[in-house]
Amino acid sequence: MIEIYTDGSCLTNPGNGGWAAIINDDGNIKKISGNEKKTTNNRMELLAPINALKEIESSSQIVIYTDSQYVKLGITEWINKWINNNWQTSKKEDVKNKDLWIELYSLNESLNVEWNWVKAHAGNPMNEEVDLLAKKAANLD
Repeated sequence: MIEIYTDGSCLTNPGNGGWAAIINDDGNIKKISGNEKKTTNNRMELLAPINALKEIESSSQIVIYTDSQYVKLGITEWINKWINNNWQTSKKEDVKNKDLWIELYSLNESLNVEWNWVKAHAGNPMNEEVDLLAKKAANLD
């Protein structure tokens, strides 16, 4: 089983942002991160699992931990409704970050992924570490 912790961060919203993921593949730890200028926190939250899943080559069970309800609910509940409604929300507005949702959906469908939400800043060591990595990545100066 592969465990992945993800997080995204924006210094201002919009502004400089960073994303990070910690991938634990049977004790082999890999840390990845990246950043963008003029972005949003939600885009960074989405880029973290997207980039982590791109690192996975096996068909192993993958468990992703995110402290973003936006990501967790989006990929497990909202996305099928968005697809059926031609990428419109229940309020008939265009889904924000559609490009990233499409990419995440494709990766999610091609892999064996279980999604879990964890409370932010609640003492979970891996979540605290990935939070620091994302904040560090967002500091683009």
